[in-house]
Amino acid sequence: MNFAGLMVLALTCGDTLAQAQESVASFYRGRTLNLIVGSSAGGGYDLYGRLIARFIGRYIPGNPVVVVSNMPGAGGIVLTQYVANAGPKDGTVLGAIFPGAIMEPLLGDKSKVKYDVTKLNYIGSANSDGYVCIVRADAPTKSFGDVFEKELILGASSGGGSTVDFPTMIVNLLGAKFRLVTGYPGSNEITLAMEKGEVQGTCGVGWSTITTGRPQWIRDGFARVLAQENLKPMPDIASLGAPLTMSFAKTEEQRRIMELVYAQPTFGRPYVVAPEVPAERVEALRRAFATVMADPDLLAEAKRINLDVVDPMSGAELQALVTRLLATPDDIVDKTKAAIKAN
Repeated sequence: MNFAGLMVLALTCGDTLAQAQESVASFYRGRTLNLIVGSSAGGGYDLYGRLIARFIGRYIPGNPVVVVSNMPGAGGIVLTQYVANAGPKDGTVLGAIFPGAIMEPLLGDKSKVKYDVTKLNYIGSANSDGYVCIVRADAPTKSFGDVFEKELILGASSGGGSTVDFPTMIVNLLGAKFRLVTGYPGSNEITLAMEKGEVQGTCGVGWSTITTGRPQWIRDGFARVLAQENLKPMPDIASLGAPLTMSFAKTEEQRRIMELVYAQPTFGRPYVVAPEVPAERVEALRRAFATVMADPDLLAEAKRINLDVVDPMSGAELQALVTRLLATPDDIVDKTKAAIKAN
């Protein structure tokens, strides 16, 4: 193709993009974008959702008003099913779901899942979170090695959430003496239960949930971090003397199972829209999400409230990661499912 032809092609592509942008702007202008968080108010997911809602509207063509609400339940499955099935399909609902809701069709009870996670449109992830086991300072376990000798009472959410699946795996795979008290709506209620003395600790909770919602815990000595539940160590958690739970794996098979479960923090706080949302609106939301996560005003506010914005993931990257995880070989999937199944 000669230079003139290339110029015509470039102008045509530019016109097409401009038309798509105007179409999106025309749709969103004067509308409300409902950002729904799959946890109760006050927890880490809620804080991220409300922070993003404050700034993302300025980057979406048409500048819709962004309103936040909460839809907790079943470790994010309630919200995911709403986005996939019951909610509007036009791009006016953006769901802040849990990684566990993405992994449930692979590792959980498929009868509870009424959606196809590979067909959801992924807009991005707010960060790659670190997860921890954290306990009250007066708990009998002073190090992670103690959990194999002394009972520890842990607060947890509903089935499918990381506060259930992560400690259950440690019990079944490594032999920890955890006793789970389940049914708390979200991390905020679990941390309140720790403060009241109802439970001694929790595992599978986001580190950012602690640093933002309960920063005084570590500072004042109320709690200690027993271990990190990640694929690789996070320096700020490692500085507290917290080892990786994966370092306690005794076999290569145990390590592979733990790797699959701990892949969830990699896409820490996913945002999705329905499968039927038109492609140009999906792309516009993805661009807006990527831009807002680098917005200086958002980053300044995140710093002010001690909210980590670490390695946010683009919608395309997140979509590819979910597709890859859902293609895990059946034998590893079966053994992982057994490891996170409560006895």
